[in-house]
Amino acid sequence: MKKIIEKIEESDAILIGASNGFSICEGLHLFGGDQAFQELFPDFIEKYGFSNILEASIFKFPKEEEKWTYLSRLIWHYSGTYHGSSVMDSLKSIIMDKPYFIVTSNGEGHFSLAGLENEQIYEIEGNWLSMQCAHRCHDTLYPSMDVIKKMAQVQQTGKITSEMIPKCPFCGREMQIHVATDHNFIPDSDGQKRFQSFVNKYHGKNLVVLELGIGCRNQMIKAPLMNLVNQEPNATYVTVNKGEIYIPEVIKHKSFGVDGDMTEILTLLKGKMTSM
Repeated sequence: MKKIIEKIEESDAILIGASNGFSICEGLHLFGGDQAFQELFPDFIEKYGFSNILEASIFKFPKEEEKWTYLSRLIWHYSGTYHGSSVMDSLKSIIMDKPYFIVTSNGEGHFSLAGLENEQIYEIEGNWLSMQCAHRCHDTLYPSMDVIKKMAQVQQTGKITSEMIPKCPFCGREMQIHVATDHNFIPDSDGQKRFQSFVNKYHGKNLVVLELGIGCRNQMIKAPLMNLVNQEPNATYVTVNKGEIYIPEVIKHKSFGVDGDMTEILTLLKGKMTSM
């Protein structure tokens, strides 16, 4: 841990990769039918037998009203009422005043909601805070939270009606949350450019790549970050995950793998950095 702290403090910038493991530490488990899921969606579980958030999110609901009932309840609970978390607070303290960039496959928008700069975040699979034309008649993104909030509030006393379903302002057909669920997803090309610009800016510099909760199957983030560390002579790779640490032999000499509870590990890093 001392060596990791030294690398972070000596770094010129920090590149953060985050995936499902980080969300789990914040109480959002896409793949697990935990108590929170059961308490939030008892009606959908009874009707469709859903076992987790992801299964319900990719389900083709027979009616748009049902789809938006599910989505608005989900998004308002996890994003609309989000006020930070201990693991997020620790990460922000670890970053300190360092230049940083975040690449994430998490779609709940917590990094921006926690006050981190939008321009320093690349959400490769979109996020719940935006919506797009479901048929991609054009590539403009629209804020979703006003619609989500109204729908979530209506559910407290009644049902979502067809008049509340958001429609595309161009073609008049349905909208969808801006996440990568089908071929109509609008990729964040600007985010990708900002990411590449950050990498170019700190080429050859002391760069710490901090990977948080990314499993081996998530090659969209994990493989590019490990390749970057291999190519950058002064880069350090730090991977934090519970029960699944993978470091290729080619970058082993400049890598650290920390297996355990991420909340505890980042809290420990934060405490030791502030005490040094």
